[in-house]
Amino acid sequence: MKKIKAFFRGVKKEAEKTKWLTMKETIAYSSVVVVMLVFFAIFFYGLDVLFAFLKGLIN
Repeated sequence: MKKIKAFFRGVKKEAEKTKWLTMKETIAYSSVVVVMLVFFAIFFYGLDVLFAFLKGLIN
């Protein structure tokens, strides 16, 4: 039982060392992720359309 208590005390100590993001940082990082997601979606869609067009020219 002592080992279990010691384990959870250690977990609590480590959790206290965690630096949590502020709301401003969370919004900023989330915005970057959404912008990159949209960019790469458009980029790969464009490549798909280009390759489909080239395949149509070959056939």
